[in-house]
Amino acid sequence: MSENTDVVVIGGGYAGVMAANRLTQRDDVTVTLINPRPAFVERIRLHQLVGGSHDAVVDYADVLGKGIRLVVDTVTRIDAAGRSVTLATGGTVGYDYLVYAVGSGGADPGVPGAAEFAYPIAGLEEAERLRPVVDAAPATAAVTVVGAGPTGIETAAELAEGGRTVTLVCGEVLGPDLHPRSRRSVARRLAGLGVTVLEGPGARATAVTRDAVRLGDGRELPSRVTIWTAGFGVPDLAARSGLSTDALGRLLTDETLTSVDDARIVAAGDSAAPSDLPFRMSCQAAVQLGPQAAETVLSRLAGERPAPVDVGFVAQCISLGRRAGVFQLTGRDDTAKRYYLGGRPGAKIKELICKGIPWQLSYEARKPGARTWWAKDDKRRQLLRAKGGTAPVAAERAA
Repeated sequence: MSENTDVVVIGGGYAGVMAANRLTQRDDVTVTLINPRPAFVERIRLHQLVGGSHDAVVDYADVLGKGIRLVVDTVTRIDAAGRSVTLATGGTVGYDYLVYAVGSGGADPGVPGAAEFAYPIAGLEEAERLRPVVDAAPATAAVTVVGAGPTGIETAAELAEGGRTVTLVCGEVLGPDLHPRSRRSVARRLAGLGVTVLEGPGARATAVTRDAVRLGDGRELPSRVTIWTAGFGVPDLAARSGLSTDALGRLLTDETLTSVDDARIVAAGDSAAPSDLPFRMSCQAAVQLGPQAAETVLSRLAGERPAPVDVGFVAQCISLGRRAGVFQLTGRDDTAKRYYLGGRPGAKIKELICKGIPWQLSYEARKPGARTWWAKDDKRRQLLRAKGGTAPVAAERAA
């Protein structure tokens, strides 16, 4: 190995930036961040971009540590044996260690017509494409949002608060991960904004056309603009590169976030599947997984055994337009509790958290390694024991 260690981070989202910043603790580590965009995307604000209240981007100079090399490009293949990555624009970048943090995006809808006629909102370019479509539609035009998770709820509320006529197609239930008490608060706010909420077994989108959404019970909803927020998927880079993945395509790792195929590759964020027991795809998990992936690399460089991953959840935050929100307390295992804050206090907390995340990234850039805020989830240990010791173990090919 050369005197200086080259670490490449693929993906400049929440997990990737946190990992890159944490890696700068050592002066003998050179960090290269490869990302397809020249600016950091605040994915938790993409619904605001569509609604016109935020641009959802931050300059990398504000969140990325000094000395980190930013390469604006897309990785098309990982050569684990050759320790290099191939770029879409040509050429390769070599590495001693690789952090796989490619994030997530919209999943294949699997519904006839959805790919052709519905607008996804999981990525910056998708939200930017949707914004002028919404702006061009008359205020009275029917807008249908498919998906009743946080993204669907936030998008429906944001557009309705702006005067749009919105129907939210939930499938089975509104906010399935919420406690019934906070779910009722969300429902009241949506009703107050004029959102038509469709729930129940028949309220599942089965087909999308240019101007309508068909439901499982045979109803057909007129829809000038259809927005698809149901489900997330991950890029297939790991699978295309011959690395082991879970059924969804997340990189399969051990509990130290190390690839089961190669100890030189670690994963973080939505694209990681530690022990085939992945965490919920979320910013909340990503900002914890990123620094822990970096610590795995730093431990190996120091000749120490990497620590197992620890991620603990605190709450779910859902904005309901600019003047209301829900702050849903959860257990560390992400199970919703009965306690929540709604209305304007909920909105203020959500906005405080949204503003606080770029601050966390910049703090890590200024003082890498100074903070450890993740909390242990004891139930994860129980899940691992229940697997009967079958959790995958990383291949020790690091020497």
